[in-house]
Amino acid sequence: MDSAARDKTQPALPTGLEWPEQERAEQLARGAALKWASGIFYRPEQLARLGQYRNREVQRTCSLEARIKSVVQSYLEGVKTGVWQLAQALEAVQGAREALGQARGLLRDMAEAAQTLEPLREQVVEHKQLQALSQLLPRLRAVPAAVAHTQTLIDAQRLLEAYVSLRELEQLQEETCVPLGGLELPVFEGLGPLAEALGQAVEAAAGAAGQLARENPALLVAAVRVAEVDAGCTTSLEQAPRDWRQRCLRALQQGLERVHFGTSLQPGPGELAKWLEALRVALPAELAMAEALVAPCCPPHYKVVQLWAHTLHGGLRRCLQQLLEGPELEEADTFTLLHWVLHVYQGPEMMGSLELGPEADVSDLEPLLTLENIEQLEATFVAKVQAKVAQWLQKALDGEVVEWGREQEPDTDLSGFYHSPLPAIVLQILEENIRVTRIVSVSLEQRVHGMALSELSAFLRSFTDALIRFSRDHLRGEAVVPHYVPYLLATLNHQLALSSSVSVLQPKWVVPGVLAPVEAELDKLQKRICRLVLEALLAELQPLFAALPSRRWLSSPELLDDVCKRTARFCQNFQHVRNPAVQLLLVEAERTVVLQYLSALMQGRLVCRGADERTQAAERMQHDAAQLQELFLGLGLEESVQCVPVLLALKELLNLRDPTLLGLEVAGLRQQFPDVSEDHVSALLDLRGDVSREQRLAALSSLRAGPQPSPQAGRRALFSLVPTPAPSLASCFPSGSCA
Repeated sequence: MDSAARDKTQPALPTGLEWPEQERAEQLARGAALKWASGIFYRPEQLARLGQYRNREVQRTCSLEARIKSVVQSYLEGVKTGVWQLAQALEAVQGAREALGQARGLLRDMAEAAQTLEPLREQVVEHKQLQALSQLLPRLRAVPAAVAHTQTLIDAQRLLEAYVSLRELEQLQEETCVPLGGLELPVFEGLGPLAEALGQAVEAAAGAAGQLARENPALLVAAVRVAEVDAGCTTSLEQAPRDWRQRCLRALQQGLERVHFGTSLQPGPGELAKWLEALRVALPAELAMAEALVAPCCPPHYKVVQLWAHTLHGGLRRCLQQLLEGPELEEADTFTLLHWVLHVYQGPEMMGSLELGPEADVSDLEPLLTLENIEQLEATFVAKVQAKVAQWLQKALDGEVVEWGREQEPDTDLSGFYHSPLPAIVLQILEENIRVTRIVSVSLEQRVHGMALSELSAFLRSFTDALIRFSRDHLRGEAVVPHYVPYLLATLNHQLALSSSVSVLQPKWVVPGVLAPVEAELDKLQKRICRLVLEALLAELQPLFAALPSRRWLSSPELLDDVCKRTARFCQNFQHVRNPAVQLLLVEAERTVVLQYLSALMQGRLVCRGADERTQAAERMQHDAAQLQELFLGLGLEESVQCVPVLLALKELLNLRDPTLLGLEVAGLRQQFPDVSEDHVSALLDLRGDVSREQRLAALSSLRAGPQPSPQAGRRALFSLVPTPAPSLASCFPSGSCA
């Protein structure tokens, strides 16, 4: 098409078209021009060149107008071309629309024709299905007989032949189903139950793998091969996967657990040890059988030995958990279970056996018992053992208490010391319970050790309480005890035996000081026994000291002779007590006699009438001190630990000729015996009988104002244990005890 023709087809553009922003553009141009002109002609000398600027701007304006016209003309030509192309496209679209309308009509006519052919198409499909059925009809007629034959093969445990027959039937079903468009014939309804029966037969054979491996390995191999072959088969039918391989593996595991951990095999009360011993023999034998007989019958990827080990371990673990959830175990069963789980099961006889190869892979097995289970079992064991230990110790104590009332003296050993099997029995009970737990675990040993120390402390407290009741009944006359003191001394030997042997209860891992509570109870027991012995001694001596001091005492040594005889006879039984307790008894006995002597002096029963009586009293005290010192030296008490020297100090106070020097003597007495009080000094001054009020006041003042006594290690109380009578009104001073 030439340009003339194209111009005719193009629409005419409207004239007088204005741009929307033309006015604004002109304003901006005028403003810019004025700004430029004001800048150029700001100075007067620039006005001379005005003509040149005007000509230059006229030329520039003409050039710009020409360029603008050229651009506008080019733009208008492009617009005309675009309009022409749009017109052409409109004509093409209208032609396509007409063609599509014609095609739609043709399609509508073809659909109506196809609907008339639909019955013919259905008849063709039915003809094809009838043709396929006519070809397969001989084979379809044989399906019921083939199903019955396959069931017979399954019943006869000919699993491979049964599986081949089943697969042939399933292939026939597929061949029939395809031409029939997925239609299932009633003749194939028995294939599902038949396949399930074969699967159950495979499961049953796998569940009895151990027995079959020994008696009929061919059947086990056939079952495994059927499961493996079926795992690799695919079918076009929409059926759920049979997954016989997994069913076979599950049956292997379930059969193995049923053989060893079935409900009927669970141990009853008291049968746990026998059951665990049977497992100790059976499980390694089962693993050996699996490796030697079952593994060759199965594919390598079954990992039979590992499967056997993990299945046996898991079954045993579940069985033990059920056992723990049931009735609480007795202490013997608890101990057996802990030892078996922690040592026997992991030992060389079972899972730690060198005969187990790496294929067993027992390294990643979970523990049979969790830490919580072990802690629970240990706590149960300790609680039950503690109850029995307490019962045994109480029984031993009751037997010992019965012995205290015998008419015979306590038994003695070859060395002549009082002896009883009680300490050995107590320590043996505790030590054996600690020792036997060492073969289980350190934690159980620690628990039992703590329990043993706790029970020993409780036993010592019960022993002390029994002694107190024994002494109370004897003193009240409620029980006749022919040999009261000898049995008290025998219990002191028991305390010594326990103290010297309690270290056997301290293992090497025990931190120092753990025996401190037991040692404290032993110390309390020793003090209590000594107190009861000394109370018995006091009961014999107090009637004798009731007549001391007196005029008879001044003139005759008979009173103290009786005291020495009674004391010597009482202390004769001390020879049956072992050291160091015998020395402790002698020290306390000598101190008790001296305290009774001092208490008698402080009672104010005697007041000397003159210097002769004071001298006689001083000589009597010196003689008494020598007699007591000789008595206890003969009994084996060293002179350095005796309290008798206090009598010699008091003798000096009585024998002083010049009363004005009493202050010095009293100060010296306080230096030797810091616990002497003003009441004691007043009582001694009353005994002199020649001390005036002023002299008493001066002596007591020197006691208060004198230098403080120097501390001495090991110095024991003496005067503070001596009671004094209430002072009379004549001897009360503003600073005295009754002020």
